[in-house]
Amino acid sequence: MIVLAGTLAMAMVATGAKSVAAPAETIPTQSIVLHRNAGSDPDVRVTVGIPLPPGALRDPKQVRILDDRGVEIPAAVQTTLRWYAKDGSVRAVRAQFRTRMDGRDKTFYFALGRPREHDLAAWPYSDGLVNGEAGFRVPAVLATLTPTWLCDSLVAGPQLPAAAKEPYANYVSAQFRWARKLPVADPTAWLFDRPSTLYKAYVRTGRFDYLQAADLSYRFYMKYIRRDGLPVSPSCAGGWTFGDKPCDVKYVYVEPVLLALALTGDDTQHDAVTIDKMMTLWENGGWNRRPGPYRHPSDYFTERLAGLGLLQTVSAYELTGDRRYMTRIEERVSWLYMHQRNNPDGMGDDGSWRNSWNLHENDAWDPATDVRGSSPWMSENIIDGLWHAWLVTGDVRIPPMIASFGQYMERYGWIDIALLAPSHDWRNPCSGGNGQIAWYWSSAHAERKSLVAIQESDGWYSDAHNVELGFAVAAAYYFEPDPKQSAALKRRFEALSSSYTPACAALDDTLRRFNWNNRGSAVAQWMIRQAPGSGLSASVARGQP
Repeated sequence: MIVLAGTLAMAMVATGAKSVAAPAETIPTQSIVLHRNAGSDPDVRVTVGIPLPPGALRDPKQVRILDDRGVEIPAAVQTTLRWYAKDGSVRAVRAQFRTRMDGRDKTFYFALGRPREHDLAAWPYSDGLVNGEAGFRVPAVLATLTPTWLCDSLVAGPQLPAAAKEPYANYVSAQFRWARKLPVADPTAWLFDRPSTLYKAYVRTGRFDYLQAADLSYRFYMKYIRRDGLPVSPSCAGGWTFGDKPCDVKYVYVEPVLLALALTGDDTQHDAVTIDKMMTLWENGGWNRRPGPYRHPSDYFTERLAGLGLLQTVSAYELTGDRRYMTRIEERVSWLYMHQRNNPDGMGDDGSWRNSWNLHENDAWDPATDVRGSSPWMSENIIDGLWHAWLVTGDVRIPPMIASFGQYMERYGWIDIALLAPSHDWRNPCSGGNGQIAWYWSSAHAERKSLVAIQESDGWYSDAHNVELGFAVAAAYYFEPDPKQSAALKRRFEALSSSYTPACAALDDTLRRFNWNNRGSAVAQWMIRQAPGSGLSASVARGQP
């Protein structure tokens, strides 16, 4: 529960030009801690993003900045985001003020509920930038908020602040030791959205080093977004040019723009035209075919493209409120719903988004040799997209889609440990003798020998994806109406915690692992602590927009 300053009883004493607040106004969960990020000038211009939960604020004039004594200081506060899909209230503000930084950090507070008495003229965000790492202009000061406030703001959806000694939080922290350095030589290290992954790690912890790495990664990422030309192949404006593959839409992410604006107030890296080009490139498919319904077994489909495309469309709507993106969200959800429920291969609804192994791996389609199935770990991207779409739309089709995938995984997705033997124990030893592993390519219909052959050739150590699959399991648990099934899902989630070991966290052979493991996984810690199936009650309460 969020406690807002405006709801508290406050004793105010006027003293000249200043209003001195009672100490109760400096609420610990509403602290702003400034951190020296770059440069050495003690006089700094501060810009901080303050995200807010729905209904908490309607007028930015009701935001005040207080020093550590509770005294209001001059500030400029502007709305940057609104809750377009909810009540239209303010979702985030950018607060700006000046101060002197004689040390490495300094604490202020924000308060809500009373009009600001001391205004300051706003300045362009870029005026607070100085020379920093890797040749980028970076903020001289970065400001962190508390994880309690950040999680309660719903800036990254429902979240729980990371508890002391939480295994998953410790796993992320251990991975960060090798993932922290800016990957300037490996384009694939950015796949699955490195900046958003770091911003979300910051949300649960309030850690300055996570925010610092997120901010620098965001600047690097946006530097390589193509701004000129048309958003269609071969020009592919809106695409990511690092690695010279601007038409590869799986590298095109709007979610970090949303998070950067909400958490730092930075509006310098994007504009409406750029976002439109990024999303039009997704709509055109880049170098892939234009996305649409899955109509024939010979259609090309990957769970990764379907999930990431939906996720970025949701982020574009949350960023802009443009109804075109809401229409595209509804279209993409409909495509996934029909694919799962009425697959054109005629094999029925098994809960997966069944497609062609041959085409999935960019081989020629041959119905005589094809293996009809799906990728468990890539399907996590679909679950992530559906989850965010549900948060925005309340679409009643989404909960059973997610629950059905959880049921599919329990029946067909996980490899029975009894099947494993020294010659084909495809697990990494880091998770121990009871470590879980999903099929690299799973199927309710293919012969076991076909799945084993794929696992042998492509699936060694596919348990590298256990962490993000834990999110898919937790999401299914949250929406599962059957008590027996939800209990099985909770047991599975608990078993997957064996992948949080320090030995697994130390595996750094693939830099993008940090992203694929953690971009969407943190919410699982919140989901699994809810009552089983409680998402269905939330669905009824939300209804359709």
